Amino acid sequence: MSQHDPVDVATQPDRRSGRARGRGNLVEMVGVQLRRAILDGEMRVGDKLPSEAELTRQYDVSRTVIREAIASLRADGLVEARHGVGVFVQSTGGRGVSPLQDFDPAKISSIIEVLELRTAVEVEAAGLAALRRSPAQEEAIWEHLAAVGAAIDAGRPTIEADFAFHVAIAEAANNPRFRDFLMLFGPNVIPRAGLQSGMAEAAPPEYLRQIQSEHRRIADAISARDEEGARQAMRVHLKGGQQRYRNLIRRTDI
Repeated sequence: MSQHDPVDVATQPDRRSGRARGRGNLVEMVGVQLRRAILDGEMRVGDKLPSEAELTRQYDVSRTVIREAIASLRADGLVEARHGVGVFVQSTGGRGVSPLQDFDPAKISSIIEVLELRTAVEVEAAGLAALRRSPAQEEAIWEHLAAVGAAIDAGRPTIEADFAFHVAIAEAANNPRFRDFLMLFGPNVIPRAGLQSGMAEAAPPEYLRQIQSEHRRIADAISARDEEGARQAMRVHLKGGQQRYRNLIRRTDI
């Protein structure tokens, strides 16, 4: 991509096809990956983040996207900027490894536990999002939905995009604690994360299309400001996940 065609130029995507990606989508993607590196211990307290130019090359985004992603980390107290020196990791969340983070995404019984907990939280978040979402937040939900669909079509991993979709709904509830809850787990909260390795998607396409259909029903209800419909669509989505993994546990020793 040339320097004259920056990735963070604002666009107006078709919500249902969602081919375009706005800057907010890119900021979220970079922020999630940097936050995950800090929370997972890849970067420790006192470590210096790569330079702005290096991060721009690494993520193939503009400097504006990098600055906004780092600003979100600063707002969460994870990094601090030292004038003329750089940006340093200030905290790993101040929690060490909390009970909520200490789960094994490769273990089916652990996945079911987290899905049950997510159901209790995200069903309400979806209902509140239907009532409170702003036009910009609604747009973000559709952008992230489109990003999941694009990853499915290209055979790329869908974990990060799926997580970003759920985070966008939590943000649209306009209560920061819903987003904080998801960020405690990071992308590993998506059940199939434990199956994912490398650059290819591990889950079968038909499974992913079913998940995406459930996502679309949630987004439709939020767009329609259908509070109970949004709750029900999220409940069906997460309880369906629970059942799928309970079926697996009956056929395995996990």
